Amino acid sequence: MRKLDMLTPIGLVFGVLMVIFGVVATGGFSGINSFFDPASIFIVFGGVIAGLLVSFPLKELKHVFIVIKKGFSHEEKSIQQLIQTFVKLSDRARREGLLSLEIELAKEPDSFVRKGIILAVDGMEPAMIQDIMDADILAMEERHKKGRSILEKAGEYAPAWGMIGTLIGLVLMLKNLEDPANLGPSMAIALLTTLYGSLLANLFFIPMAAKLEAQTEAEVFYKQIIIEGVIGVQSGQNPSVLREKLSVFLSEKERREAEEMEDAEEAFKP
Repeated sequence: MRKLDMLTPIGLVFGVLMVIFGVVATGGFSGINSFFDPASIFIVFGGVIAGLLVSFPLKELKHVFIVIKKGFSHEEKSIQQLIQTFVKLSDRARREGLLSLEIELAKEPDSFVRKGIILAVDGMEPAMIQDIMDADILAMEERHKKGRSILEKAGEYAPAWGMIGTLIGLVLMLKNLEDPANLGPSMAIALLTTLYGSLLANLFFIPMAAKLEAQTEAEVFYKQIIIEGVIGVQSGQNPSVLREKLSVFLSEKERREAEEMEDAEEAFKP
């Protein structure tokens, strides 16, 4: 189940507040109005949207809001709990056979674990199970990469359109040097579009793409553990040996916690 990741909105709000603080600290609250220009906003946002429309098919752009939504959430997954699941599956498979694991499928919430157990119960060789599940991971990475590439491109386009707005403002300013009244608005467009483009790219698009990439890496890591667990169960490994094998994926802190938990469980056994 995905939950709201508070760090994303906190980071965005904090970044905006720091910019506002910098403006207020130098020009007072009255200076805030100087940093709002509709023409600059239209140039940057319109340019980014235009660039994305040219770069990507509509069917991919339709999913951009779903991709962004994932950046505001995270999925809590416990590696320790996953290891415990495979230890139990291994113990049952050794006692009652692989076919007995079909009963556990209805209880398992993770679709990737279910897929692996089905392959194991069907009697496939470990190498074939590895190939099938690795292909699933590669397909997932490719899907995530496509969604993430939209944000990465937007992060490239935003500063570029900021520079285009700057050039527009400079051209307007140079053509109206004889009219001092037009110099201010033209210079505002020239500078603010660069500011908007850089801010949009470095506070939203690029960090959001980086967060999605980190989420993909974490999911790949988690699924690699599942593959090792499924192969261990299919090959009939001893539950204790499988636990030790999968424990290498834990950090030192997590290993200590797991050992303390095991010692506590052993102490309470009659």
